[in-house]
Amino acid sequence: MRALVLAHAPLMRWLRAARGHAPADGCIGAGAVRSLVWDHLHGFPPGRHAPTDVDFVYYDPTDLSAAHETRVTQRLREAAPDAPWEIVNQARVHLWHRNSQGAAPPPARSLADGIARWPETATCVGVALTTDDQLRIVAPYGLTDLFGLVLRPSPGADLDAYAQRLAAKRHPETWPRLTVAPPIHR
Repeated sequence: MRALVLAHAPLMRWLRAARGHAPADGCIGAGAVRSLVWDHLHGFPPGRHAPTDVDFVYYDPTDLSAAHETRVTQRLREAAPDAPWEIVNQARVHLWHRNSQGAAPPPARSLADGIARWPETATCVGVALTTDDQLRIVAPYGLTDLFGLVLRPSPGADLDAYAQRLAAKRHPETWPRLTVAPPIHR
């Protein structure tokens, strides 16, 4: 993982911007990381499937305001205007997110807990640069599914929403070596 991230100039630029202009516990995750790895494992050139957004997530239960997310977004857009930033404080997701039945999730207990609620296990990965340029990885389900090219819903995922997402995203067409697997249970 480290070698892939360090070799990808756009992601490194975004990670440096995040390190300098966003909450320190945050990370870039989801599609930006997943697409980089799956493109590499398929032998595609870096950036072939560039992310439509760059998800930066952090956890701050002391400020649940949308204004705080907006301030972080503004700082990151100024620091790295080439990134299509999508900023989310995982501590406030329960205030606005609803599942397919209209229910709100319980509040996340940590950054890793918030990431663990993302739709697919292989997408539940975030990376950040430490102050000494080490790569910090947040992967609540590990990296096995990501590097094993396994697409499966996360434990506790809204399976109706997951099925709709699977049909809309068409990941197996983009990365034909993927294995679509059944859910795992906590």
